[in-house]
Amino acid sequence: MEEQKDVREKEIAIFKGTRLILGHTTKTRKKQELELLISHRFGRLNSGPHELWGLDNSSVRIGLDYGVSDLLDVGVGRSSFDKSFDFFLKYKLISQTKGNERPVSVLLFSSLAIRTTPKDKDDPTYDFKERLAYTYQAIISRKFSSKLSLQVSPTYLIRNRPLDLTDQDKLFAVGIGGRFQATPSLSINIETFQRVNAEANSTEFNAVSLGVDIETGGHVFQLHLTNSQMTFERAFIAETTDDFFNGDIHFGFNISRTFNLKKK
Repeated sequence: MEEQKDVREKEIAIFKGTRLILGHTTKTRKKQELELLISHRFGRLNSGPHELWGLDNSSVRIGLDYGVSDLLDVGVGRSSFDKSFDFFLKYKLISQTKGNERPVSVLLFSSLAIRTTPKDKDDPTYDFKERLAYTYQAIISRKFSSKLSLQVSPTYLIRNRPLDLTDQDKLFAVGIGGRFQATPSLSINIETFQRVNAEANSTEFNAVSLGVDIETGGHVFQLHLTNSQMTFERAFIAETTDDFFNGDIHFGFNISRTFNLKKK
């Protein structure tokens, strides 16, 4: 019986944060934990000294993630980009165990994003329904060793009305990412979201990101280089207009603080 318990022991710390860089990971909050997450992206590094290499321009998302149970998270966020609100649910369907009984973790994710840019500063023909976008993901991760974890995220995105009417309103994408634990307190992360059925003449680019996670006193501080200034699914998957490989790179960071709301 003891051997059976050991085989079914769950893998821990597959990823240290609930976000890899832009996208979610298979990590969920514990029951009655509340996470405050601030995601900040500056302007393009190649914008020059007049813009202080991007520091004069920024995009911010402030979000709250709450653990309804150890397996179910709910969250809400507000982004300065498009004055957008996003709401999400994530449910861990399978947890990876030590050994090969359950070799991967699987998490189901769904989000709703709402653009609230005032009509006088936007296209006045947009009605409320056309401002909505939906994202559905299955996030599959595996911890291969104490140093290496990888994940893949098949994604289906629906925009009731794309910003560019020639774009796809239904978009398939695949997120691919990984973490390499370089030292006990520092990991190197990489992530990309590849659009599968984007128009051949699309003016948007696939999101590409590099980052590091720094653990300090039980908290994770994340530093990033990415071509997407936006930090919620509809925007960074479908509306990234900068080319990472042409130098259109944004520096940014995630800061999180977790509160335990359980009664003592």
